[in-house]
Amino acid sequence: MIRRIVPLLLALGVVGAFVLTLLFLYDKSQATPQTFETVTPVTMDIVKKTVAPGALVPRREVTIKPRVSGVLEKLYVAAGQKVKDRQMLAKIQIIPNVVALNNAESAIRSAQIGLENAQTQMKRYQQLFDQKLMNETEFNQFKLAFDLKRQELETAQSNRELIKEGASKRTGKVSNIVASTVDGMVLDVPVKEGSSVIEANNFNEGTTIASIADMGDMIFQGRVDESEVGKLTEGMPVSILVGALGEQRLEGKLEYIAPKGKEKEGTIEFEVKAAVTLKQDITVRANYSANADIILDTRKNALAIEESLVTFEKGKTFVEVELKPQQFARREVKLGISDGLHVEVLSGVDAKTRLKKPHTEAPTEAKAKKP
Repeated sequence: MIRRIVPLLLALGVVGAFVLTLLFLYDKSQATPQTFETVTPVTMDIVKKTVAPGALVPRREVTIKPRVSGVLEKLYVAAGQKVKDRQMLAKIQIIPNVVALNNAESAIRSAQIGLENAQTQMKRYQQLFDQKLMNETEFNQFKLAFDLKRQELETAQSNRELIKEGASKRTGKVSNIVASTVDGMVLDVPVKEGSSVIEANNFNEGTTIASIADMGDMIFQGRVDESEVGKLTEGMPVSILVGALGEQRLEGKLEYIAPKGKEKEGTIEFEVKAAVTLKQDITVRANYSANADIILDTRKNALAIEESLVTFEKGKTFVEVELKPQQFARREVKLGISDGLHVEVLSGVDAKTRLKKPHTEAPTEAKAKKP
């Protein structure tokens, strides 16, 4: 009896396992009903903008250069110091040109000889004039010639002083003192005491002693891609985010758009400039890197939806509207401006319409490209 029961139980166990396996596989083969989240349009401000990378720079930066060549004897300013117009910045020790100095010495000797000769003649003419042997007109002519010879000597001596020292005591002229030409802050002093400097002339731009700028008048200088420059006009508001200032933003107005683009890494970019309104509690330094949001258009309290809810087909825009729970129908909508994340809805849905939100982790169909 037991021998018959054991095989029967084994057979029943095998059949049961087979049936359970079939049930498990059937259950797995059934598609799990897919559910979608829904969202409603929101009321928000939408700002359409284009971003221009660049930097904050002074509107006017002046480089100060010497009027003579020589060795930098003394510096009177340092970077970060505020200076006034005509304030002394540096003093230069002149290393005289041997040829120029020799010519100046020769000019002095010639002038001295001429003056000595004029003095001898002047004594004789004075005696003749005193004895009434020469009229006043002739005497004044000889006296004028004598005065010119004396002035010629003084000029030659002054020229020698300028060549040797850079300054003339007689005329008060000073060429070896470098002074500021504007009010502002010293941004950079690229030279050190003891270094050689070269004067600015037609063949050399000269050695820069200091760079000075008005840090109270700053502009944003950046660049915009050619695909965006056609949307810009002068006077547009600009919001500037400076990396060194964290979340602090500066406001400004677009005041310049370059008429000619420049090629950079295979693309054409156009230079733009914007006047910046500075804040008293913020210290801004020259060449701070910044990104400027140039405001193209703004909508206040606009009805908006996420751009990911919209599909594009043959120049038209559609969303999927929930008619009943988890039952959706496609509906055409008319859109306004977009900030890249949200888009304004002009018609087709209202604030209570529930819209199908696609699964971001497993998108079903690729969206058609925007026209």
